[in-house]
Amino acid sequence: MTEEIIIAGFGGQGVLSLGKILAYSGVMQNKEVSWMPSYGPEMRGGTANVTVIISDERISSPVLNAFDTAIILNQQSMDKFEKSVKPGGLLIYDPNGITHHPLRKDINIYQIDATEEATKAGLTKVFNMVVLGGFLKMKPIIAPEFIHKGLEKSLPKRHHGMIPANEKAIEKGKEILKPYHLV
Repeated sequence: MTEEIIIAGFGGQGVLSLGKILAYSGVMQNKEVSWMPSYGPEMRGGTANVTVIISDERISSPVLNAFDTAIILNQQSMDKFEKSVKPGGLLIYDPNGITHHPLRKDINIYQIDATEEATKAGLTKVFNMVVLGGFLKMKPIIAPEFIHKGLEKSLPKRHHGMIPANEKAIEKGKEILKPYHLV
């Protein structure tokens, strides 16, 4: 099993953290992992993306041009990465701020109203974990106990009190993910 993922959105949405938690969780589950972030100088508000590869086998290169899964959190990322999903692959996106919804007919597309859900729950800081939950529903490549260990490893100790809220957000993401277009 090898899963090649791009997670893309604005800085401040937790894009890099989401990728980091996924990567740490993969390491905890004894998988081969690559985590390669990319962001502009603006940080918050600028575009950010991270490539995560999780595999049972050795990873030859962290550089990818096509992905099994794209997690898209803004329009600029949709414009840039929709075409990079492999045929038959998966695209998950938050429709908040999306003006041109995905058009491809050869991939499975799901919407996750993570912004709306996190705002409703008053937990905007765990927005990215709602998104992670949607991904894990479709691709359960990491067991929940390893996600917990990944959260412990990637969050500073002073934020460990937020781990239950993060786990609750992951479960909420699994509940609210809905199909947009299936092949």
